[in-house]
Amino acid sequence: MKTTIAVQNIKCGGCVNTITNKLSKIENIQNVQVNKESSSVAFRYFEPEDAFKVREKLRDLGYLAVDDRNTLVSKANSFISYATGKMR
Repeated sequence: MKTTIAVQNIKCGGCVNTITNKLSKIENIQNVQVNKESSSVAFRYFEPEDAFKVREKLRDLGYLAVDDRNTLVSKANSFISYATGKMR
């Protein structure tokens, strides 16, 4: 199955790199595509639980779904993820 999640805090290519790298490491997740312009993450998954793992990982990285509350902590996490992605 394929789905797309609209997310917050995607600012640049560093964010795209971090999200792509981290989500691609999750078992049963394939074809991760991050679109900076639309602030969305598309991917293929096998079981509904796999899609929830992606949403949790995005939250951990600071890239919350648009229906989640964007706190100062999540913004700070996304900045750290951005910086990590820029260094690669």
